[in-house]
Amino acid sequence: PGVRRVLASGATKGSVTVGLAEDRELQVDLRVVPRESFGAALQYFTGSKAHNVRLREMAGKKKWKLNEYGLFDAKDKALAGEEEEEIYKALGLPWVPPPLRQDRDEFEGKIDFDDLLQLSDIRADLHMHTIASDGRNTIEEMAAAAKALGYHTIAICDHSKSSVIANGLTVERMKKHLKDIRAAAKRVEGVRILAGCECDILPDGSLDYPDDLLAECDWVVASIHLAQGRGGTGKLSATERTLAAIENRWVSCIGHPTGRLINRREAMDVDMPAVVAAAAKTHTCLEINAAWQRLDLKADHVRMALAAGVTLSINTDAHSTQDFLQMRYGVLTAQRGAARKRDVINAMTPAGLLKRVSGKRGG
Repeated sequence: PGVRRVLASGATKGSVTVGLAEDRELQVDLRVVPRESFGAALQYFTGSKAHNVRLREMAGKKKWKLNEYGLFDAKDKALAGEEEEEIYKALGLPWVPPPLRQDRDEFEGKIDFDDLLQLSDIRADLHMHTIASDGRNTIEEMAAAAKALGYHTIAICDHSKSSVIANGLTVERMKKHLKDIRAAAKRVEGVRILAGCECDILPDGSLDYPDDLLAECDWVVASIHLAQGRGGTGKLSATERTLAAIENRWVSCIGHPTGRLINRREAMDVDMPAVVAAAAKTHTCLEINAAWQRLDLKADHVRMALAAGVTLSINTDAHSTQDFLQMRYGVLTAQRGAARKRDVINAMTPAGLLKRVSGKRGG
């Protein structure tokens, strides 16, 4: 089902395309290997190419051969292949988690693979929307879904007034919404609900809500939606706008910092070293937006942020309860950046998370 075209077929391999949309296809390559080669094939086709080249070079120095069928000695005797771990062990290496197979520093012993962030470490989601703006579920429904995932905290962050297309809330509507969130928090047991907002960073660098309203929120995600990439007279660059938001005492986190939409919109021209430095100085979190369209921050920026001591916030930007399932994509992105549990605010304990949230506010 879903196959549009068969590109190639054979006893052990085949290629087909599946439909993604009316005018879009995705090629899928299928391979069948013997059981004794499964681990080798899994490792080989996981890649990356650069990682595989390094492994083959290591094998070559021992006069061995490594391919998708296994690891073989000079006489073609199979040394490993059924399990990935066997191959790494034979080469004198620890098993490398797939997201880190980039030929960067995974061979240098600098990363404690056992300390890598795991999906099971995530206990909170601090960026989601409800029917108050452009979401499809109520506060209580989002809370119930989060509780079912074992989360201890969520933050409701509906859009601010300038996001007209997303039914952004006027000041008066947001004030009422904050009361509604807090009322729901009293009714819902087993998960803490933070009253927040996703506040637009406007083209002039100001925020879409006044400080007195932001101060009423428990958690504020500041994001650029309007006039992405616009500069010129009277307009600040994306970098200047982001830095201005970071300096605001009430801004807890910068949402999807580069604004990219994968295969749809290029990232804004943001000076990430400057943004990272400012975030570290002000104790502002930077978001890894886990929505599959975004994955923003990307892995290179995650590494940059961690090197500067920035705390990350991995959020789904959920617009429905089903969107919570996208958290795994954010965690995979964090893993590619070698993030650990202690680097991520929503992997903290309830007390640790609240302490981190109140830190910038001076609370």
